[in-house]
Formats: sequence, C-alpha cells, structure tokens
Amino acid sequence: MPVLTIVERIEAAQSAAGAGSVRFVSGDSVSEVPWGRMFDEAAAVAGRLQSRGIGPGSHVALLGPTTPALVTAIEATWLSGATLVVLPLPMRLASIEAFVTQTRVRIAGADIDLLIADPDLAAFLMPEAGDPPIVLLDDLLAAGLRAGPAGWERPALDPSSLAILQFTSGSTSDPKGVMLPHGHICHNLDAIAEGLAVDPDHEVVVSWLPLYHDMGLIGLLGEPMTMALDLVLAAPQDFLASPGRWLTWMSDFGGTVTAGPNFSYALATRALRRMPPGALDLSAWRIALNGAEPVDPATVDAFVEAAVPQGLDPRAVFAVFGMAEATLAVSFPPPFSGMATDDVDRDVLERERLAVPSSDPGRMRRLARLGGAVSGLSLRIVDPVTGDEMAEREVGELEVRGNSVTPGYYRRLDVTEASFRDGWLRTGDLGYLANGDLVVCGRIKDMIIVGGRNVFPEDVERAVGSVAGVRAGNVIAFGVERQSGREGIVVVAETRDSDVLTVRAAVADRVRDAVGLPPEVVLVAPGTLPKTSSGKLQRSLCRLRYLEEELQLA
Repeated sequence: MPVLTIVERIEAAQSAAGAGSVRFVSGDSVSEVPWGRMFDEAAAVAGRLQSRGIGPGSHVALLGPTTPALVTAIEATWLSGATLVVLPLPMRLASIEAFVTQTRVRIAGADIDLLIADPDLAAFLMPEAGDPPIVLLDDLLAAGLRAGPAGWERPALDPSSLAILQFTSGSTSDPKGVMLPHGHICHNLDAIAEGLAVDPDHEVVVSWLPLYHDMGLIGLLGEPMTMALDLVLAAPQDFLASPGRWLTWMSDFGGTVTAGPNFSYALATRALRRMPPGALDLSAWRIALNGAEPVDPATVDAFVEAAVPQGLDPRAVFAVFGMAEATLAVSFPPPFSGMATDDVDRDVLERERLAVPSSDPGRMRRLARLGGAVSGLSLRIVDPVTGDEMAEREVGELEVRGNSVTPGYYRRLDVTEASFRDGWLRTGDLGYLANGDLVVCGRIKDMIIVGGRNVFPEDVERAVGSVAGVRAGNVIAFGVERQSGREGIVVVAETRDSDVLTVRAAVADRVRDAVGLPPEVVLVAPGTLPKTSSGKLQRSLCRLRYLEEELQLA
C-alpha cells in the first residue's frame, strides 16, 4: 500500500464498498453516524477552520469529552491540514486546578494556534495574555454545518507533514510532545491492520478509551476512520461507572476487536463474576488487546475464566507492547493465539538479569510474551550503559527503530538527542527476547536495588493489590535510601478500611512473602496516589511526595 496522508486515507475510505459507521453509546442511548456523513460534516467544519487561517503548519488543540462533536472536530482538524493536539481531561473534580495548569503547559509547549473546547471545560480556562483564541466546539460545528462542505479545500500535504502532537503521559509537570507525521501514522495503521488480520467487511471495533491517549486516538478511532470499519464508541466515564457495560457492548453489537489496559480487564472480571452463564454472547470477540500498562498473567487468567461461560474463546487474548514514540504498536503476537507466558526464575532474574525458565512455583515469575515486532519496526535489547547488544534471554534496555518511530520531541532537541542511540529509540524499558518474542520486565528508572538484587516494583504492587482492604490497582512501590546507605522498599497503598493497623501488617507480610524483603508501608486515603492523564500510576511523583511528607495518610 502506498504511503499516503491521513487525509487521503480518510477520503479513500468513504468510497470503500460496505463503508461502515460509528455508533456513539452514552448510557442506554445509541446514535449512529455513517462514516460518509461524518466526512461531509467534518469537511464543512474544516472549511470553517480554513476560513480562520487554519491549515498546514497550524496547531489546533481539542478539549472535550467523547462525543460526536469531538470526533467530527478531530477529523475536521486533519482535513484542514492542521496538526492535531487532543488535550487530556481532568481526572477528578478535585484536580481542576492541576488540570488548568497542565492544560496551559501543553498549550504553550505545542505552540497552539487555536483551541477548540467544550463549553463546560472552556469555562475553567479564563483568557490570559498570549493565549490562543478559543472557539466553543458546539459553535464551530453549528457554523460549519450552516456553511456546508463546499468551502473546504483539500490541503497540500505530504507524508512528512506533522499530523499529531501526542503528549507523553509520564510527567504532568514536563510533558513532551511526540511528533507524529502523516506517513509514520499510516505506516503504523497498516502494521496494526496486518497484525490484527483486520477484515473490513466483518470487523466491529468497540472502544471506551480516551481520545487523548494514543491507543484510543490512533488505534481504536484512527484505524476505523481510515478504513471505514464499524465502530462502537463510548466515553471512559461510562466504562468506569459500570465496567460491565464494556462486555454488554461487545455482546450487543457483536464486537470483534477491542482494547484496554490491564486494570480494565480486572474490573471487567468483577462484573463478569456477577453474571449468570450465558447472560452475554461474546462468541464474536477475536481480539482482546491488553496494552498501555504491564500485562499481569494472573489478571488475564481470571478474566478468561470469568468470560468463557459468556462465550469468549480464550484465544482472543492479545497481549502487546506499544508506545507513543513508535506511533502506537511495537510488538504483536499472532492473532487468535491466546496469551503465552515465559515462566522464569525470579532470583536469577533479579540478581543476574538473566531469564532462566523455571517450573518451581516458589521461585517462578510469570511474564507475558508480547510477540514480535510489527511490520516496519525492528527491536533489540542492549546494555543500558554501553549500548552493546545482549544475547537471547539476557535482560537489558529495549530499543526500537523503523518507519513509525517518531523523529523526536517537539522543540525538545535535548530530550530527542538523549532518547536515541545510533538511530535506535531508547525506550527506558527493561526486557529480553525469547524465541523472537519480546518480554518486558519493568522500567529502568523504577528499579529497586536492594542488596545486589534488582526488585521489580510491579511484583510488589501486584502482590499487595490482592490484600483485603487495599484498593486493587492503587498501589505504588519504590526504593529509598536509608541512613545506613542501603536502599529500602516503600509501599504506598490506598485503603478505605478503618482498621489500618491490620491492613498495614497484612501488606508487610504479603511483600515479605513475594520478594523476601521487609517494606515500610504507608496507607493513604482513596484518590491520593498520583496518576497520569491516562490513569497510569506515577511512581516518581509518589516517591517525591513521600520524601517531602506530602502524602495524605489514611
């Protein structure tokens, strides 16, 4: 397939035989918009943007919840020729002040020419000197629809034109804008379609993922939009309010492909366990993509056990690795092959950074195999310091290169130079290769080094997450230097339990059982742990707040 721009892909999709539609789901209501009508409305809005001087080289930010209006504005921004920046929404009402600060940081860092905002959210952004003009989302769409698509002019773009500035979610104080040209995105979309064996005539994609996250924007919206696939689209808050809805959507609409981070499958499992066998029909489901955060095999096993009585084929499990700097997809297993794990000796892994297979339950660490590199990308494992390539099953830093890897970070030459080595993107992830499969162990910066052991915080967090009284998925582990000069383990966990002494003791026991080391346990109130805009726990920020004694104790 020739390298095109997103605009050309969207146009071509309208004429595809059997072009599908997008169904917007909100609570119990469903509204269906054919992709052809979406294109006409987006072209009309794009014409209005062009009349304001927006076009190639312009940067347009969008701020709003998942609605037909937001999706139309996303497509319209691309059709105008401008670069798209989708801004994160506030995590909770209590974080509005931080949301406003972080939004302004992103707007300034992306050189935004126009901000298109939902009226309710625009009210929080009082204009300041130097701010870009703000247009209310509803007003822009109404003006575009009145004018019609005749005012739209196809922009002069090429594959090297910048299509998206995708801000990384790892740091809210210093977010970095990943530059994603049209060609890079189209390469990755092709690789995803090939890796998933997408069948345009029969695919039904279901998504509740936020559209400011790369998996939601590029994978589960961009792929259907540029291939005219049937899409069922809901807002994240609809899923979080009732995780069982995700499964109901898959059943009611015959969903074949969906995706979510590991925690979402844990929430779905709880919902499934409350349903009688046969309450749903999940037999059409063939891709249950698990990515965006570390894949926990125990979580996947529990999900499969609960979903099989509803018709799920276990082979639908699809554990992957991806990152914004590679546009999205990095490694995929073969479709419909289920989850494969690599069971290794935990002690050898921690002390020698070598993945030695083990069948001893007392010493074993189960790690998900994440498949091989998608089309157009190459992977290698190197020594983080020297850059020397590691042998099979030796743990080192994952590096990636290929046709969808970002050219760098917007206006951050220093960060860009530090992120590449001999043309390879340094991911900061520790992992190894096993018979061609990528296995990721953790993040280099998060490693806890105690007595010559490399303790992975994920192991501690997963163990503590099952303790009674601890909010599952709301645990952070990190290392701190003690007065003795040795590093110790600190575990910070959210709890609603009033008996904090019992919970604290249980957490300490569970950590000793899991990694053989005594931790310091800090219990905090629900909603205390810092998270990124995409919901990932922030270990570095939590550690800083611990050191500065700023954690709100339970």
